[in-house]
Amino acid sequence: QVQLVESGGGLVQAGGSLRVSCAASGRTFSSNAMGWFRQAPGKEREFVAAINWSGGSTYYADSVKGRFTISRDNAKNTMYLQMNSLKPEDTAVYYCAARRVRFGVVVTPMSYDYWGQGTQVTVSS
Repeated sequence: QVQLVESGGGLVQAGGSLRVSCAASGRTFSSNAMGWFRQAPGKEREFVAAINWSGGSTYYADSVKGRFTISRDNAKNTMYLQMNSLKPEDTAVYYCAARRVRFGVVVTPMSYDYWGQGTQVTVSS
């Protein structure tokens, strides 16, 4: 079992930056491939970024590529999402998720086994 807790969300102006974190507890963190998703009001949950167990493989949605960076620190059991050049359309609840396996950066929510409660990110224009 893995417990995930997001933090670091907040209100930021367009063009600004924010870093959200996901702290994991329970099962060995380095055993899990991880991902970030987001959900805006009235919309489906969408993939943002994913990372394998070592951090050596990452993948991004086209909408955030070049602006967002996913990373992890296995010694701290924490995953990060650095968000730069934020746009109002990035406004959403951001969720971290973990898979039971180490490998595979995947985009479908159904491929993830554990989820955090989410953290709100609001970008004002």
